[in-house]
Amino acid sequence: MTGASSGIGRACALHLDGLGHRVFAGVRTEAAAESLRRAASDRLVPVLLDVTDAEAIDAAHRSIEAGLDGRGLVGLVNNAGVAHGGPIEYLPLDEWRAQLEVNVIGQVAVTRAMMPLLRRARGRVVFIGSIGGRVGTPLLSPYAASKFAIEGIAESLRHELRPFGVRVAVVEPGAVKTDIWDKGRRYADEMERLLPAEASSLYGDAITGLRRSLDQQDRAGIAPEQVAQVVARALSSDRPRGRYLVGRDAQLAGLIARLFPDSAKDAIVRMVGGLQPR
Repeated sequence: MTGASSGIGRACALHLDGLGHRVFAGVRTEAAAESLRRAASDRLVPVLLDVTDAEAIDAAHRSIEAGLDGRGLVGLVNNAGVAHGGPIEYLPLDEWRAQLEVNVIGQVAVTRAMMPLLRRARGRVVFIGSIGGRVGTPLLSPYAASKFAIEGIAESLRHELRPFGVRVAVVEPGAVKTDIWDKGRRYADEMERLLPAEASSLYGDAITGLRRSLDQQDRAGIAPEQVAQVVARALSSDRPRGRYLVGRDAQLAGLIARLFPDSAKDAIVRMVGGLQPR
């Protein structure tokens, strides 16, 4: 499992450990590793892992393979992720590169490295996606792009690995109560500070809408443990789904994305974001 230091990843690691599974929990710091050790049983094994570092991925693979002692890996949960955003017109390309390197390339790199172990056990791959992979919202285009990409990668991989008995699923949460909202507020502050005056004038309403959305989702978000329960089902079900929507907001948005024409869906997104035509 990647991204197990906090939030959804930590909840998944502890939940799976509580179910009696041996969990290899990818974290970026020794402090996060020690925190997991204190909270979990001896079955949980923290593994230092940066999904953007090829050498770190190789080292994690070697460590996990040695720990399996010839057995295969029954499940891989790709959870590590970040969220970047801003007006496309002003957003530096390096922000795009940083977003996609973690949320897309990193997921692919880890999955490639673990593939022989997964084939050996006829295991499962679970990507933590987002309802943001079905509905794009203002000022979050890099994040949406990364989550839309995960949808396509998982769908292709589902076909590729089916002959080997390896199943692939995407878990798509809506708002979840994690520290991502505080990070989002700090990011919005930094983004607004760095934008030129012209950008603030052009996109001020969208920035205000984003802040309001962050507050609303923070209040209404589900506990990360609810996502962890769905991840466990995706890993253990005899007939796993290709996609799992988690949370009422995700289910509603998924319904809108599937059934409404783009014009109606776009009107709802703009209304929620407080955007009015000029």
